[in-house]
Amino acid sequence: MRNLYKSAVFAAVLALSAVGAAQAQMTTAPAAVQAGTYKADPAHSKITWSVTHFGFSTYVGQFSHVDATLKLDPKALGAAALDATIDANSLGTLNPALDTHLKSKDFLDVAAFPTATFKAAKVTKTGEKTADITGDLTLHGVTKPVVVHATFNQAGVNPLDKKYSLGFAGTAEITRSEFGIKAYVPAISDKVTLTIEAEFKAVS
Repeated sequence: MRNLYKSAVFAAVLALSAVGAAQAQMTTAPAAVQAGTYKADPAHSKITWSVTHFGFSTYVGQFSHVDATLKLDPKALGAAALDATIDANSLGTLNPALDTHLKSKDFLDVAAFPTATFKAAKVTKTGEKTADITGDLTLHGVTKPVVVHATFNQAGVNPLDKKYSLGFAGTAEITRSEFGIKAYVPAISDKVTLTIEAEFKAVS
């Protein structure tokens, strides 16, 4: 029993050492990122939206399924390419009745428009770790320009899956009536704030 305990402790120490070594190899410097093509990790990439609700509260929900491809070379940031597809049916608020309403014709009409897409057209560096990503958002069958204010988190080999990974955060604001989603404006705010967290895995 004692030997088994020692083996377990030794294994735990090795695991922690491996995690520590991986963390030591992480970088928060965008210029040190490996150039290549990356795919979004669906388990760790989410879009959270928020609106004001009759002035009483700020209500939030989330799109939990985002499929995205990023082509990035830190030496040629302006040439970066980002294409994302958001599954409208992945919308969730932890309230099943509200989810059904938000997916109806009053709002997203997911039966007619099951996905939304974002295609970057321009990336402009705005700071040491920040950039504006200007692109076309197609939502509810309407395409409009949107700017995502992005912040680079870090890059390095993920200690769990051993894959080279990138992490970003982002914010954007859209006017939903411009996309034909006008129900209950202005009681439920026309402005919708989007908060994005995305992890990407290297594929080449």
